[in-house]
Amino acid sequence: MIRYFFACCCFALSSALSAQIDIPGTIQSGGLTREYILYRPAIYTGATPVPLIINLHGYGSNNLEQEFYGDFRGIADTANFLIVHPNGTLDRQGNRFWNTFGTGEVVDDVTFIANLIDTLSALYNIDPQRIYSTGMSNGGFMSYSLACELNDRIAAIASVTGSMIAPKLTACNPQRPVPVMEIHGTADNVVPYDGSVLNTFVPISTLVNAWVNFNHCDPTPVFNTVPNTNTTDGCTAEHYVYGGGDAGSTVEHFKIIGGGHTWPGSPFIIGITNQDIKASEEIWRFFRKYKLDGLTNTTQIEPTANWTVFPNPATDYLILQSNLQTPVQNIKVWNATGQLERVIKPEGTNFIRLKTGAWQKGLYFLTIEQAGKTECLRVLKI
Repeated sequence: MIRYFFACCCFALSSALSAQIDIPGTIQSGGLTREYILYRPAIYTGATPVPLIINLHGYGSNNLEQEFYGDFRGIADTANFLIVHPNGTLDRQGNRFWNTFGTGEVVDDVTFIANLIDTLSALYNIDPQRIYSTGMSNGGFMSYSLACELNDRIAAIASVTGSMIAPKLTACNPQRPVPVMEIHGTADNVVPYDGSVLNTFVPISTLVNAWVNFNHCDPTPVFNTVPNTNTTDGCTAEHYVYGGGDAGSTVEHFKIIGGGHTWPGSPFIIGITNQDIKASEEIWRFFRKYKLDGLTNTTQIEPTANWTVFPNPATDYLILQSNLQTPVQNIKVWNATGQLERVIKPEGTNFIRLKTGAWQKGLYFLTIEQAGKTECLRVLKI
């Protein structure tokens, strides 16, 4: 069974690898040569416009480290979006950074991101309504700068362990509601949850409330305790959702109780890292709801040979639809490590609904056996 699974998936992935690629590039912006890496998933064909996620590294890090640490590539492989990982410039201490701390540096990173969007839009079929920014620490600070200063192009942002400095927040005057997600640990000793007077880092409660006010959201959030599925990670999580904002906007906050200056769900443990949520999956789940002028249709169909599968990523259910009328013998569900988790005898032939609410979050392969043929689909459960 395992051998058959890997044969099926290797066949599916072998063709993908020819198109699934990191593409390094440079552009000129502000008199400087600026670097980036673009991740183009195999599913991208250029036939239809796709979203773009700008994924920004933290202070002293770089774009390659962020690609692996705050990793969206597996999600992009099924959801069909592009990811760009730009590099910041070097500050006076020789560390890569985004110029959003108000330290007297002169590089214009907002203009650089605007120039980068222009360049990539000329090379790829990017949906201008669905461009998002996220980042770790300094990259989160920079994402807030883009929400303030480039909100005519950035549909939504998400910050992991980032915040804003007080002067930036005071000066911020977004011209449209910008959906915001903030993921932050209460034991973060780099960007403290309660703020820093010395660095003028805004407390996270103040930051969240400011964006609730900007978007005219309901000031009373919907609160949920995140199930503590990993009891050995040293922390737990709470989830706050402020809804009812202009144009359908919301503000979401994952408060990681006892969490450090880390990216939840990352396999790279560099401090107290929450494993009850996966930040990348939560961020995409958040982003995919929004476009510049409001809400998107989040049940977009993704074609794959004779079958389509939607919504993908999935939460509570999947719809499988085919142009073939022959009966389906069974559907086998394999997890990412090649273990067979369930065999489903479906009702129907070319329109099948599967309940996924009880599935664990993660990547799955579905093998559909039909009329002597087998098709392998990739599905992400979030």
